[in-house]
Amino acid sequence: MKAERFLIVLFAVLLITVSAFSQSKKVKHVVLIGCDGLGAYALPDADMPNLKKMMNEGAWSLKARSVLPSSSAVNWASMLMGSGPTMHGYTEWGSAVPEIPSVDINRYGMFPTVFSLLKEQQPAAVSALIYSWSGIDPLVEKEATAIRVSSGDNDDFCADTAALIIREQKPVLTFIHLDQPDGVGHNIGHHTPEYFNELKKVDARIGKIVRAVQEAGIAEHTVILVSADHGGKGKGHGGKSLDEVQIPWVIYGKGIKKGHQLNSTIITFDTAATIAKLLGLNMPQSWRGQPVMEAFK
Repeated sequence: MKAERFLIVLFAVLLITVSAFSQSKKVKHVVLIGCDGLGAYALPDADMPNLKKMMNEGAWSLKARSVLPSSSAVNWASMLMGSGPTMHGYTEWGSAVPEIPSVDINRYGMFPTVFSLLKEQQPAAVSALIYSWSGIDPLVEKEATAIRVSSGDNDDFCADTAALIIREQKPVLTFIHLDQPDGVGHNIGHHTPEYFNELKKVDARIGKIVRAVQEAGIAEHTVILVSADHGGKGKGHGGKSLDEVQIPWVIYGKGIKKGHQLNSTIITFDTAATIAKLLGLNMPQSWRGQPVMEAFK
């Protein structure tokens, strides 16, 4: 009997130890970087050492897709809301309210975003929204974000502010929206030397945010995800060409496979589902996104 009791106690201790170890090693922070107008077509030839290092040390796809139309608000909404426009109702480039009624309304009067899931399920968690384009503001519940900053179309200020917030506040969830290279795409054009030159600046901003995670001392518990709302063709987007629809999807950090090219089909609303999975959040039935499980070790 004494031996049996000893084994029972030993087994219980082992379970507690394993549980504690697992808890200490889990993902505690997610940083989502959204680059407006970054077409997947551009990455192979782009001079983007920071992003390519994340690809080499993480998992990635250059065949992820936007929803249609391949425009901004409808896709940023889908990325954060875990579903497409027929569900959340934001259907246009500059949608600030749903053009068709959302199929699901949360306590904040909106279709649920990953921010509201975090707020409801982990009320003490700090979240941060830092954005360059004002059209991001109406797509995320104000009551669900602890920190909310608009950079007024200044991507350098946006990246600097995000880096400062990450170092000092260490949010559980951070979304940084960068307005470039979309501006160059519209004013000069995609597939141009100017567009590729702008990508160098975009990459420098991504690098600044990655370094902030390291300087904050949270890199061992953080996953960073980089994606886009759409690509482009000529001086526009919104159409159905692959240059407009295909977007990069790069994930890097705690528990992510290294140097792994993803074979899974990915659509932008899978981003919210993946973040929810990483942070242990239950997804609402109205979401259609699926976590990209292939990326996980």
